[in-house]
Amino acid sequence: MAKVFKRTNMCGELNISHIGNTVVLNGWIQRKRNLGGLIFCDLRDKTGIVQIVFNQDVPQKLFEMADRLKSEYVVGIKGQVKERESKNQQLATGEIEIFVEDLVIYSESETPPIYIKDDDDVSENLRLKYRYLDLRKNRMQKNLIFRHNMMKITREFFDKEGFTEIETPMLIKPTPEGARDYLVPSRVNQGKFYALPQSPQMFKQILMVSGVDRYFQIVKCFRDEDLRADRQPEFTLIDLEMSFVDIDDVLEIQERYLKHLFKELMNIDIELPLPRLSYDEAMERYGTDKPDTRFGFELQSINEIVKDCGFKVFTGAIESGGDVRGININGYNDRFSRKDLDRLQEEIKVYGAKGLAWMRVEENEIKSSFSKIIDEETLNKIAKAFNAKANDLILIVAGPKKIVFDSLGFLRREIAQRLGLIDNTKYNFLWVLDFPLFEYDEEEGKYNSMHHPFTSPKDEDIDLLDTDPLMVRAKAYDIVLNGVELGGGSIRIHDKDLQKKIFSILGLSDEEIESKFGFLLEAFKYGTPPHGGLAYGLDRMAMILCNEKSIREVIAFPKNQAAMCMMSGAPSEASEELLEELKITTIKG
Repeated sequence: MAKVFKRTNMCGELNISHIGNTVVLNGWIQRKRNLGGLIFCDLRDKTGIVQIVFNQDVPQKLFEMADRLKSEYVVGIKGQVKERESKNQQLATGEIEIFVEDLVIYSESETPPIYIKDDDDVSENLRLKYRYLDLRKNRMQKNLIFRHNMMKITREFFDKEGFTEIETPMLIKPTPEGARDYLVPSRVNQGKFYALPQSPQMFKQILMVSGVDRYFQIVKCFRDEDLRADRQPEFTLIDLEMSFVDIDDVLEIQERYLKHLFKELMNIDIELPLPRLSYDEAMERYGTDKPDTRFGFELQSINEIVKDCGFKVFTGAIESGGDVRGININGYNDRFSRKDLDRLQEEIKVYGAKGLAWMRVEENEIKSSFSKIIDEETLNKIAKAFNAKANDLILIVAGPKKIVFDSLGFLRREIAQRLGLIDNTKYNFLWVLDFPLFEYDEEEGKYNSMHHPFTSPKDEDIDLLDTDPLMVRAKAYDIVLNGVELGGGSIRIHDKDLQKKIFSILGLSDEEIESKFGFLLEAFKYGTPPHGGLAYGLDRMAMILCNEKSIREVIAFPKNQAAMCMMSGAPSEASEELLEELKITTIKG
């Protein structure tokens, strides 16, 4: 068993001020270069890389040991810090090197199946299979440390604000919260199942009933849903709830939290208060309830201009209750060929759009895909509505409102990205408020909650619950950063009769209400304070702040797109003995 060298320093923290010091380091060999009388190695730990040197002044045995070293050998060294003759300005420790006096090899390594370097171009599944190697990369180590610091700062902030961190159960009652539950069979209570929580929603509300007053938790949650770049079957929330508050109270403390977090983590000053948009305004201007405001190309309605224009695509959309709307790509007409426009038209078909109309505004004329049908006067009115100037390109979509919003929302983001107009050094926050309380599912013929069924309606809209539920606005709010929803929350319903009414509108029978939510309504009988809260997606926030494109880059052991752990092989089949014990029979397809 090799003796462990007690290190004095980490590799990445050494600099020119350490020259002359004798240091002890532990880490992995990144690479080796044997120049005959000199052996150079890069030694790596989680803080970075430093060059170590073996020369022929050392004992022959030590030099021979050094010659055996290969990539990913784990070693300890003792040596003197010296100034490098040939400095490496690309390396944080590039001004110094360590002349080794003693060496211990803790363990050897086979040739790794992936390179331990940040720019290794290897498939994600291979990276996830050998995640323990992937995590050795400098970038991944930085992401893990960044995430750690996020959680530390978060805990310190909410502790100072009077919040109590309380754990809520991982094994709970299955309840409908918008996604599928992961079910866990109970051996003790055979034939019955726990669910893994999609959120601690009802438990944190019950904590308010319990007099906790201010709760928070950094908590694992689970949703059995199709995956994408910013989704995982298990994810982490920064979850919180407050008693005796209204919307402004919740937003004010969250703004201070975000300002503190960004200052401490990134030395970025966020100007408060943050902008606020209503849901309707966000949709009208940006086509989405999570708008990216770092660039323009805002949506513009032209319904009044084209309602009698004679172009059936436009007039038909308006007559059927739809919309005709567009965006002006100011000053970039010359960047888009006809082929580019055809490609954009194909891309928006995924959102249900039938086509993409366009207008090119040139110095002395307007060219358009519909100029043979619409007269010149109407073309000029459309151009004026968009404040169009020479070299502007106007893109127009007609159809049902949702399709128009989705298509144009995609186009403004996609085009800004392609034109290089998105400044990744800017952090544009905003709140989106006044969401609809309900949305209607045409296929199932029923109302669904836009957020969740515990969200309180706005006081002035409560009477509409009986006459026009889709017009009821919610006391809900989302925090958006650069087009990504970081988190969301609401003021909750604290009146048991109003809560039962909401459940009824959602189509739940008295028996279903009692079965699924009886314990919450029972708690509400015994004095419930007004309360509200919010939850942030910690993984998503870390992804944005680390400038990554997937939350898998900021999670130590994520699942892949098929919800599988490539490293451990989960999920896997259970043994017949275990299934028998749980009284579960599987059907193999």
